[in-house]
Amino acid sequence: MGGLFGSDSWLYIILVGFVVGLLARFISPGPQRLGCLLTILLGIAGAVLAGWFGQHMGWYRAGEPAGFIGALLGAVAILALLRLFSGRR
Repeated sequence: MGGLFGSDSWLYIILVGFVVGLLARFISPGPQRLGCLLTILLGIAGAVLAGWFGQHMGWYRAGEPAGFIGALLGAVAILALLRLFSGRR
């Protein structure tokens, strides 16, 4: 049981990444103009960021349910950084 989100299946990673991305967009205030593909990438990037950081700090191991919450927090952090650096148009 390894890999991202506790699985090595790409379909599983894409589906969970999409769910994490949608939840992060729902939690974050304000409009996010992201399509379906960018939402999936947001969720996967949040999982990679939070997975690396959480495992590095010793908070959880790969495949634990706490990784999903960490992925969600990582995706919200990425959205906040995007909003910070994108500025107003």
